[in-house]
Amino acid sequence: MELRTRVARLLGPDWSEARLMLAEDAPGPAEGLRRLTFTTREGEAVPALYRPSDTGAAVLYCHAHGNRPDIGLDELTEGRPALGAPYLPDLAALGLGVLCVEMPTFGSRAEPAESALAKSRLWQGRTLFGQMLGEQRAARDWLATQVDAGRIGVMGVSMGGTLAWWLAAMAPGFAAAASVVCFADLRTLVETGAHDGHGPYMTVPGLLPLASTGTLCGLAAPTPMLHCAGFQDWSTPENAFRRAEADLRAAYRAARAEDALRVVTDPETGHVETPAMRRAVLHHLAAHLGSGPAENG
Repeated sequence: MELRTRVARLLGPDWSEARLMLAEDAPGPAEGLRRLTFTTREGEAVPALYRPSDTGAAVLYCHAHGNRPDIGLDELTEGRPALGAPYLPDLAALGLGVLCVEMPTFGSRAEPAESALAKSRLWQGRTLFGQMLGEQRAARDWLATQVDAGRIGVMGVSMGGTLAWWLAAMAPGFAAAASVVCFADLRTLVETGAHDGHGPYMTVPGLLPLASTGTLCGLAAPTPMLHCAGFQDWSTPENAFRRAEADLRAAYRAARAEDALRVVTDPETGHVETPAMRRAVLHHLAAHLGSGPAENG
């Protein structure tokens, strides 16, 4: 059985069965921005912000965690402490469409809280992370009906970065992926105890006997992939990042796609995006999604 199928089973049914249906489309908090409401198969409302594309290309923007359940999709327009500025203006300047959906336990979905929801999912043979990934995948499916399906990228910072690279690995077809300050070998983090800094949302029972972080991320090959990290960050210490990077490079090399992999690191930076990381993300997206008008107009 291929690795992707085995990992999908660990994520549970919320990964494979998630669906989002558009229920409402209204003006958003800024000009040219739409406030959408999707519903899940269970009838739960899922808010989203959407900027239509000027070019036929778009980005699925995954918001962060930051121990701030009050901040969900508003990160796109208002930013958060780990970011120098919100991403929407920069992505709009590239002419890209942008979709950000609010994850369970954040923003208007803050209840039930992360710990309670993660535990209940595990008791049910499900995972909160599988639910998050499933909803993001379903959001990509909707986005593909609005833009050129072959020109959709995925990106995020912190938890959003984790969701981004997992999606690239588990849902092939993204034109590019960018992950900022959240890529490290989990075995190494467990060995040092640093894994406990992550919220329970990220727990996938039985994952490590199947694959390392880098090997799992390597399923994304040959998708153009960018990872940014600061080595003073508890979640991306140099030894854990380099171990994951080595496994990832091996996977991309085996797929004859090593040139599609790029990393940007800063030995002095903690769990924050640097200006150099921002420039790298925007260059990566522009290079692989294209910022000119779509051929079909």
